Amino acid sequence: MRFAWLRGCARGVAVGSLLAVSVVDVLVASDAGHALWPAVIVLAAGLTAVLWPGGRRPAWLTPQLRTGAPALLSLLYTAASLLRHRDAPFGPGEITVLLCLLFIAVRHCPPRWAVVCGVLDAGALLATPTRYFRSVWSGDEAPLYELIGLILIGLTAGLAAYLRALDYRRTVAVDETRRGERLAIAADLHDFVAHHVTGILVQTQMARMMAADQRGELDPVLAGIKRAATEALASMRRTVGVLRDTDSPDPDLRPVGDLAAIADLANSFESPGQHVTLDRHTGVAADLPHEVQAAAFRVVQEALTNVRRHAADATRVTIGLRHVAQRLEVTVTDDGRGGTQLPAAAHGGGFGLIGLRERVTALGGDLHTGPTSGQGWELRASLPTHTRRATTRTG
Repeated sequence: MRFAWLRGCARGVAVGSLLAVSVVDVLVASDAGHALWPAVIVLAAGLTAVLWPGGRRPAWLTPQLRTGAPALLSLLYTAASLLRHRDAPFGPGEITVLLCLLFIAVRHCPPRWAVVCGVLDAGALLATPTRYFRSVWSGDEAPLYELIGLILIGLTAGLAAYLRALDYRRTVAVDETRRGERLAIAADLHDFVAHHVTGILVQTQMARMMAADQRGELDPVLAGIKRAATEALASMRRTVGVLRDTDSPDPDLRPVGDLAAIADLANSFESPGQHVTLDRHTGVAADLPHEVQAAAFRVVQEALTNVRRHAADATRVTIGLRHVAQRLEVTVTDDGRGGTQLPAAAHGGGFGLIGLRERVTALGGDLHTGPTSGQGWELRASLPTHTRRATTRTG
């Protein structure tokens, strides 16, 4: 919340500064006796393109239109002053707006449009001194203005290109994390279905042996076969839904744990000065769907890993398992202040929660993380424990 307040203040200062330097342009044009409307139109178009809030921006106002149209207006203003052989002012407001538009073009426009719009913005900025000097080489001051413009253009475009590269690398990392998580879910699917199908096979063999002399006892066996088949199909339907555009899973991937394995996970995590408590309510059944148990295990595993990475000073960690309104609620809370002795390289890239959210939401669940009301941090997941059963239509 504090960072959001700081970002809001920084944005307010930036907007105020941009408006202030734009007012300077208008005052310069007014003091010099020039017509105000050309400068006002160029500045208004540029400020609208830069300051229009992203959440309220219409779909037609694309980055290429935002960055290209004001640059063309600026170039037209410059060309008109040259053709009419009349001086026209240029000031810090228009230059700042064009630099902002250059930044937006390089960072946010599609690749080809980024080049076109970036050249337009840079060209418009470099052309502004010719309104007054009539040529980029006239006198001693014009080349200096052009040199300063080139430096500003290089710094702005370089920073925007660097941030664009970071955005691309993060997008690739997130996609790889999601793909890896889906492959892990595919491995889980292999284990779940294999478990159910093996049960069907065993019970079918029993039914065949009983068919000869124990026909009266076939009913429970056939009911078990039906139940196992239904659970297998339900597991497959829920899990395959998230395996979009992925290759066949590696069958050698290690299967994940279940609710029973969470206790072993908590015991292995406990260390001197750091106590882990598992609070499993009696209402939590042991025969929940395998994919739900696997997701619960992953939630606890990721939360404990994050405690070790980011809150090594925590003295107490509590794992909660509760059954509330046909949902399994998994919580992991700690009392750490955020201190850790791990090196920065061991903190991870922050993609563990992305993959975990992919798994939880794939099952129709919710995942929330945040500080507790007192001291510490909480990770909370809510997973559905019931499945929709198909109804048979008769008649």
